Amino acid sequence: MIKNDLFLRALKGETVERPPVWMMRQAGRYLPEFMAIKKEYDFFTRCQTPDLASEITVQPIRRYGMDAAILFSDILVIPQAMNIEVEMKPDFGPYLPNPIRTAKDVEQVIVPDTEESLGYVMEAIKLTKEKLDNEIPLIGFAGSPWTILCYCVQGQGSKNFDKAKAFCFTQPVAAHQLLQKITDTTIDYLKAKVRAGVDAVQVFDSWGGMLSPEDYTEFSWKYIQQIIDALKDEAPVIVFGKGCWFALGDMAKSGASALGVDWTCSARNARYLSGGQITLQGNFDPARLLSPPKEIKRMVTEMIDAFGKDRYIANLGHGILPNIPIENAGAFVEAVKEYRQK
Repeated sequence: MIKNDLFLRALKGETVERPPVWMMRQAGRYLPEFMAIKKEYDFFTRCQTPDLASEITVQPIRRYGMDAAILFSDILVIPQAMNIEVEMKPDFGPYLPNPIRTAKDVEQVIVPDTEESLGYVMEAIKLTKEKLDNEIPLIGFAGSPWTILCYCVQGQGSKNFDKAKAFCFTQPVAAHQLLQKITDTTIDYLKAKVRAGVDAVQVFDSWGGMLSPEDYTEFSWKYIQQIIDALKDEAPVIVFGKGCWFALGDMAKSGASALGVDWTCSARNARYLSGGQITLQGNFDPARLLSPPKEIKRMVTEMIDAFGKDRYIANLGHGILPNIPIENAGAFVEAVKEYRQK
């Protein structure tokens, strides 16, 4: 039994004394202890070495005592397992030297046995669970099929993913074949993570907001729904779609346990659009962690007041930025832990 089960109780919609707190990308780049490891090992070595991945996962827990840990990994381990080359270039980000642009390219993409090809992730989960010693839950994650497609077709990060969208709109049959292969791999991967010991999973649809509501339904949401359907009876599923406020109504009916909200959608609108009966997670602007600690604490309290303490998980509206002072990150977590309903 997990000693601090606040996060799992909030996912079930139970009444809690205060909301649980964790931060997207909490295991990483703003922490000096992470930077020390980064100096010695390149990005995918850190992901693929279970000892390193588990150590990085627990670093923020030791420092701040969040209510949940999220496994250190990357969404792009999925395309790597699918026979798509992915590099992580310093000061550039993801780079795929052979992007997928044709139906023939899609044919070359495999649906792997993820237990085998991503066994290092499962090993990292087991090591992390030992280190956490049932103190708090562990979250596993994957990118949404659409978000993975964006990188696979674009070949790198982008402000508008124009090549990815062009692929979907000019070669929809090939696009849907690729999306289905990514979906099948993701389901297999997340189920393996649950078997390895994660207590909940989160699907990151980082680029969902690039699509119109109609295109979102066709090229993103229906594949996320398949993932939820396959996983919801095995572990709670959180869906986070950046810029996807328009889909909150459909998301709330999906069987997901919680929905992530970014900072452009107010707590009031998020509750209204999602029907008010589902746990919401978010939505502090990550850049606001550059404000003075005292101001951060005031704003966090106001955020919890706006969402309400129940059916709510305090978090950022996207990943923590690398230039956040460690005491400011601490102020965010402390403010939630100190929260008392008026």
